[in-house]
Amino acid sequence: MEAKFFRFLKIVGVGFKARAESEGRLLFLKLGYSHEVELSVPPAVRVFCFKPNIVCCTGLDKQKVHQFAAAVRSCKPPEPYKGKGIMYTDEVIKKKQGKKSK
Repeated sequence: MEAKFFRFLKIVGVGFKARAESEGRLLFLKLGYSHEVELSVPPAVRVFCFKPNIVCCTGLDKQKVHQFAAAVRSCKPPEPYKGKGIMYTDEVIKKKQGKKSK
């Protein structure tokens, strides 16, 4: 399968990791929950983990690649105060200001 469309996801947070198994058919995410999140990858999409915090979704169908990347991102979307979570590599998170001290 020759990949045409890519979507890179970056995982930010202490202890947050990802790993792909069984030739890109399963994706396991450690996101600070009490359990590992397991996602099965659709047939038209492949998943690779270059580092434990960078995930690449690739495939021939642009809509399916982006839909699966959005499903992965929805497991832990980036939060606006510290910026932790799963985000696209080209995404910019606008951070909010915390509480003001007197």
